[in-house]
Amino acid sequence: MAYDDDFDGSGDRREGGAFRPMLRQGKRFSQEAAHRPILVFEDVFKSYRAGRPVLRGANLVIERGEFAFVTGPSGAGKSTLLRMLYRAENADEGRILFMGKDIARLKDDSIPFLRRNIGVVFQQFKLVENWSVFENVAVTLEVLRLPEKLVRTRVGEALERVGLSGRGEEPARVLSGGEQQRVAIARAIVGEPALILADEPTGNLDPQLAIDILGLFEEIHEQGTTVLFATHDRTLLEQRPHRIIVLDEGKITDVRRGLVTEDGNFLSAPLH
Repeated sequence: MAYDDDFDGSGDRREGGAFRPMLRQGKRFSQEAAHRPILVFEDVFKSYRAGRPVLRGANLVIERGEFAFVTGPSGAGKSTLLRMLYRAENADEGRILFMGKDIARLKDDSIPFLRRNIGVVFQQFKLVENWSVFENVAVTLEVLRLPEKLVRTRVGEALERVGLSGRGEEPARVLSGGEQQRVAIARAIVGEPALILADEPTGNLDPQLAIDILGLFEEIHEQGTTVLFATHDRTLLEQRPHRIIVLDEGKITDVRRGLVTEDGNFLSAPLH
């Protein structure tokens, strides 16, 4: 899978003053960048109220191709951590490196290049209900001014990956909750991002649908995409032996082997 490591907009891949899309057009990051961790938190502090830090000196390394859960009690900072990764919020202190580059030092006009490399899936789906399934997914590529034929091909592939092949012309509003979340996932993956951030993506779904959606993210991960999956649902954490990042009282606890052993038994872990 190829990614665009030139998200600071400083490279020479430009045509007519516009950044040239690079979907499936050769290598999109340097060999040096390929060996860096995809995410590094260095002594990151974040607070909304004095004396109540959401993150307090957080240090964390996520390697390329990892799947990690992010969990913790309500208000612990799961969404905040994810929002800082695509510059919806800034850290108060410390550094967050994405593909080796300091997110906080990016200029405002470089943020779209950062976000091109990150797909985000929200709990509330954030679909335009009056648009078709195709239109909701295609918008990710249309803002890049890609050729219509390429857009149709890539959207068709994304919908097939999430189990919605042939459903592109249906209005989003007629879909079930689980199907709407699949559309949101297709929208997040259609640009082939390096990183997928899932912010409580199963929070509005029943337990079996939640497990199905988790499985879909795992399939995406198996293709080489790094996935951070935020959830407070311990049932999901007990389904698979993925790394778990626990946020509580501003600190991170790293449970690298997850809660499930190879023989199917559960480990004890500091989860709340």
